[in-house]
Amino acid sequence: MHTMMNDPLDLPCGVQLKNRLFKAAMSDSLGDGAGNPTQAQMRLYERWAEGGAALSLIGEVQVSPHYPEKPGNLVLGPLSDLAGLQHLAQRGSRNGAQIWPQLGHAGALAHAPISTPKGPSALNVEGLRCGGMALSEIQALPTAYTQAALCAKSAGFGGVQIHAGHGFLLSQFLSPLFNHRCDAYGGTVAVRFRIIRDVIAAVRDAVGPSYPIGIKINATDRLDGGLTTVDALEVVKMLDQTSVDLIDVSGGTYFPGAVSSSDGTRASGPYFTDFAHLAKRATTVPVMVTGGFMEREQAAAALQNADADAVGIARALALSPELPNAWLNGDACMLARPTFDTPPPGGMTAWYSMRLTALGQDAEEQFDLTPAQALQAYEARDAARVATWRHQFD
Repeated sequence: MHTMMNDPLDLPCGVQLKNRLFKAAMSDSLGDGAGNPTQAQMRLYERWAEGGAALSLIGEVQVSPHYPEKPGNLVLGPLSDLAGLQHLAQRGSRNGAQIWPQLGHAGALAHAPISTPKGPSALNVEGLRCGGMALSEIQALPTAYTQAALCAKSAGFGGVQIHAGHGFLLSQFLSPLFNHRCDAYGGTVAVRFRIIRDVIAAVRDAVGPSYPIGIKINATDRLDGGLTTVDALEVVKMLDQTSVDLIDVSGGTYFPGAVSSSDGTRASGPYFTDFAHLAKRATTVPVMVTGGFMEREQAAAALQNADADAVGIARALALSPELPNAWLNGDACMLARPTFDTPPPGGMTAWYSMRLTALGQDAEEQFDLTPAQALQAYEARDAARVATWRHQFD
């Protein structure tokens, strides 16, 4: 059954993606603890490519080892295992798929055991303490993102996505909750956007006109005092004046105490299609919407209703990596969603992360952890990697 899901998507840079179903970025936490890919990570992205996704985004790939989200992140830089990255790129681009790293910097939310977190402004609130970045550190960011993008290109990745969502550094610059600066990088949303514009321009100048550059942004921070949907729409309009090729709309933040960015804003169904619908009319850049897509009809409707040009699927692809092929062939493929009574905070995110590990080991049939057990295993794995990360990057 042919629907808009089956149609290829042409990006402004000239690259064509084979269909409209993309694997959205998730923090798979499958690096080796020294910023390099593992065989399990390569197999995971190979499975998504075989499963029919036109594009897979590798979540939380760091442009600096000093401000990572977790010690399981990849790092693109001078110490990277280029051969390993090349194998990851090759296996993730099987079956005509594309694979792009999501270039990130955790800033104020950097993992404290291996970082001294810094954001746009110094903060000392319940659950979060961080320093403020010096002007010279902000001005060095375009170079850091450029070097990471060039590393990605040399390794054979088909493009890159700049992470400006979910409360990490570039998202922090956009958010008045994090950004209290009174200089050239703080104030109105147009001024808060400046560093993002500078990063995009620097990366484009380095990789050339025909290499895809995407960006992920929040529709809302879902926090009092954070980025509003009104300002987010202004961000879309400003992105329209840049050279980006794909705008990925999501939402939420990992600010301590906030509702998880991977939890829905309503009981069921996609979360950000209303905003994506507005965004699509504010830009000529293709719009991707991510969050809450678990059924074929939801994805088909978002495309048919012109809410977006592509659909980003995350947790559903952790449950069934073959889902795109099924949906493209007209199979509703109803997912067996896990249900648990009162999982601990962070337990469901950890459960899905450990599920990705099982997929990368072709062992999902044996995966039977509860959210509490998954959280314990996830945190123990991160703790074990701390010494490796410090040894590699100190």
